[in-house]
Amino acid sequence: MSVALGACPVAGGVRFAVRARDAEAVELCLFGGLGEERMAMERHDGIFAATVPGVGPGLHYNFRAHGAWNPTQGLFFDPAKLLVDPYAKLLDSRFCYDPKLSQPGEDTAALVPKAIVTGHASPETLPPPLYRPGGLIYELNVRGFTRNHPDVPASQRGTIAALAHPAVIAHLKKLRVSAVELMPVVAWIDERHLPPLRLHNAWGYNPVVPMALDPGLAPGGLGELAATVAALRGAGIGVILDLVFNHTGESDIAGPILSLRGLDNRCYAQAPDGSLVNYTGTGNMLDAADEAVQGLILDSLRHFAGLGVDGFRFDLATVLARHPEFDPHAPIFAAIAGDPLLQDRIMIAEPWDVGPGGYQLGRFASNWLEWNDRYRDDVRRFWRGDPHTAGTLATRMMGSSDIFAGHTTRSVNFIAAHDGFTLADIVSYAAKHNEANGEQNRDGQDENHSWNNGVEGPATDPAILERRKADVRALLATLFASRGSPMLSAGDEFGRTQGGNNNAYAQDNEITWVNWEDRDKDLEDFVASLAAARENSLAGEAADFVAEAQWRNLEGEPLTPDKWDDASLDGFDVRIPLTSDSCLTLRVDRKARLVSLQSFR
Repeated sequence: MSVALGACPVAGGVRFAVRARDAEAVELCLFGGLGEERMAMERHDGIFAATVPGVGPGLHYNFRAHGAWNPTQGLFFDPAKLLVDPYAKLLDSRFCYDPKLSQPGEDTAALVPKAIVTGHASPETLPPPLYRPGGLIYELNVRGFTRNHPDVPASQRGTIAALAHPAVIAHLKKLRVSAVELMPVVAWIDERHLPPLRLHNAWGYNPVVPMALDPGLAPGGLGELAATVAALRGAGIGVILDLVFNHTGESDIAGPILSLRGLDNRCYAQAPDGSLVNYTGTGNMLDAADEAVQGLILDSLRHFAGLGVDGFRFDLATVLARHPEFDPHAPIFAAIAGDPLLQDRIMIAEPWDVGPGGYQLGRFASNWLEWNDRYRDDVRRFWRGDPHTAGTLATRMMGSSDIFAGHTTRSVNFIAAHDGFTLADIVSYAAKHNEANGEQNRDGQDENHSWNNGVEGPATDPAILERRKADVRALLATLFASRGSPMLSAGDEFGRTQGGNNNAYAQDNEITWVNWEDRDKDLEDFVASLAAARENSLAGEAADFVAEAQWRNLEGEPLTPDKWDDASLDGFDVRIPLTSDSCLTLRVDRKARLVSLQSFR
């Protein structure tokens, strides 16, 4: 019997259905003026369903599940735990961590957000995505990006609606942004070690259910996201959502019981001894080989595609294709490619996880883009001054052909992203400074391929400041002159700093809130000029003429294979035909901190 999961309005009422394969019973909990009303649900092959007459959109509801309690065997049934529908699309409040959420027998009705019935249904057809590979992707944290924006009304700051403000759109258009990539906007919960430190998750990579927007980011619900997407599309800017399908905020065996854990814990991958598989670093991992998980992922993508988004970036995407080893031909790729609503959407993989064999850069489906961290590291190493790096830089700038086969590159190139140093901090800190995270600076990546130009952190020496500015401009020019899809982290275009914190996920404060008042407008104008030059020079058919590129060293001598590994090689010139009567010339000079790009006919 096929039953649509979630809360579905039907003639005269609402039908509720939830998967709970190992439960003995499930109760539907309705919330209204009389408090909580419980209703038994009927079981059909692991699906519990009930139809409630006389109700409709706006009704608040959750579930309670009955069954065995045996955590070591993956059974967490406790009717005291109020459980959010995994298919919920709207919540009445944000998640807030409390130790009672994981304690058996403790009723959590007062602690858990309530799901709200909506009338939203995905359309059968969608307009094509605006974003095309090669265009500028602008990664941003919704709350941090506009929290301190002086032109956005105070009531909108930090919300999805703020992204539709004319001042924000004008800034994006100045940079010729092709698509904004929104860090997670679905409801998340703080990791349990954060509240005692008086810290909060600022990034959102700890979701509980995959479709419900966080009420703090979208107080206007689904309509707010849809309206913002429409406004951005009207300005020629697409929207890509960063989604997390590798784990949930229910964490390890001691984590909170909020949704899947109390309903259908089979959704989490378990080792033969019953322990949770942890290839995500969070204590748990969703089992994408499970049919129920695949269905939840696909339904979530359809849901957001129906709101008009161009595509998706998948956090720790290797998890999606584990069975348990990574399979580049995993069924989920074919399911996405064959879905009418998803087949033309942009798909971007973060192509690694922390498990064995987790690094899979270049091995995703041929129509997927991939975050290229080797581009990030090799570009930084060259400009830091590491020897024997010019040849590698050239390969990265030409689209990382050693990783992505064929002329059309799938590389998403970036110098900095949300995870790691900001662009300004790359040239100002030789080491991380994460003391504010409360983990004695043990968290975050140790090797950042960064440098400080003689002074760690803020400097006043004009020579050092000028050197740092030159470094930043060289890094940015490299990014915009490279083949592939450039990605810029919000605020890097005007010198945003996090004070050397390279793991600022728990800093929902001035460390991650973009400082619009003190931005470097000269640098911002420089980035705008780079974006214009890229749009003018790299348009056309450059991908078809890579083999005909002509390489020379800075003295004008041809660069033969034996000369690329010369430790003293500080740059190169390359001439790339674009069409039969036009070409692009590129010069990279490390000593002069110069990247110049020109096109000729």
